[in-house]
Amino acid sequence: MYEYIMVRYGDLILKGKNQHIFRHNINNQIAHKMYGLNIDIEFQHDLIFIKLNDVDAKEVIDRLNFISGLNSYSKTLKCSFDIDTISQKAIELLNYEVHEKTTFKVETKRADKSINLKSFEISNLVSKQVLREVKNLVVDVRNPEKTLNIEVRNEGTYIFTDKIPGIGGFPTSTGGRAMLLISGGIDSPVAGYMTMNTGLEIECVHFESSPLTPIESVQKVIDLVTVLSKYAPSSKIKLHLVPFREIHELILSEVQESYIITIMRRMMYRLAEMLAKKNNCKAIVSGDSIGQVASQTLESLITVQSVVNSLIIRPLAALDKNDIIKIAKKIKTYQISNRPFSDCCTVYVPKRPVIKPTVERAEILEQSFDYQKYLKTAIKDTITIEINERKPINIIDKGFSIQEIFK
Repeated sequence: MYEYIMVRYGDLILKGKNQHIFRHNINNQIAHKMYGLNIDIEFQHDLIFIKLNDVDAKEVIDRLNFISGLNSYSKTLKCSFDIDTISQKAIELLNYEVHEKTTFKVETKRADKSINLKSFEISNLVSKQVLREVKNLVVDVRNPEKTLNIEVRNEGTYIFTDKIPGIGGFPTSTGGRAMLLISGGIDSPVAGYMTMNTGLEIECVHFESSPLTPIESVQKVIDLVTVLSKYAPSSKIKLHLVPFREIHELILSEVQESYIITIMRRMMYRLAEMLAKKNNCKAIVSGDSIGQVASQTLESLITVQSVVNSLIIRPLAALDKNDIIKIAKKIKTYQISNRPFSDCCTVYVPKRPVIKPTVERAEILEQSFDYQKYLKTAIKDTITIEINERKPINIIDKGFSIQEIFK
């Protein structure tokens, strides 16, 4: 039925003279995401037109939904500028879409100023023919249930009724690179998604304690990053697996119980900053939501981040848990995150974790053991794998530790 998908860019107007860089980035991403489909892509200054060539419009839109920087899309029909031809196309479209009594109006945008008729005149002429031929339509110009849009351009006239929202934001990778701290929980994948939506490209770091923790916990993280990779420019994201077992055991044996999580997170931030610098990432991204748990009070966040100089980005800081869950369900990470396999942050959770830790107390506790050599060893033994949505990785039944599996 539909012949084209009309794609609208997002807030590129905010980028001034850099608009062409952002358009080029989005255009490349669209070409990449449409790989394997028998479609034609027409890139114009202000819009993108995807000629379907009988490809299902839903398949194209499903792929567009992984690209940041797109405002909306419309399934359209195309014809030359002729009132009778436009009216016939409009009748065809509305008969396909309208099956019960529906209020409607016609709205015309005349980008081609060589056309003698004004926009409202085109709308009036077309609406008269449409009302004669399409049943169940009732005119309502103020609050219609359906709007028939006519866009008259130099290369042709486009007719559509829908504006499907895109994910908005800015094109991923146009704002630099950041290192995402990813666990197997609900929050951190959502933080990664929201970070990419702002224009940042991400790499991920996961602190794994196999065989102290099950290998399934690492598989869960791999699967979460695989979902996130669908939003990446080339459908690829680097995942750094940092061996944390020795540091984990050291903290359990040397640190008072209430401060275990605080000291553990301070070590993770140190390692994340080391990896970020090594991989040219300008910031660290965390899934913290203020006050959600004991480790996310203001005092805890201050105490933990005091060990690094990097910019810390917390996209979820002020979000309610229900809002985070809604996004997780939308991007399809929620069910993966709910798999019952624990990581090193959820194993041996203190019965009474400190709610208001201090930097001074944390530093005193850390002075009782030499952690620097453990950090250097962890960085040296970090295993980096490339996650590609088109090449799923399954490590279940391949070993009991990451070192065993990947070396």
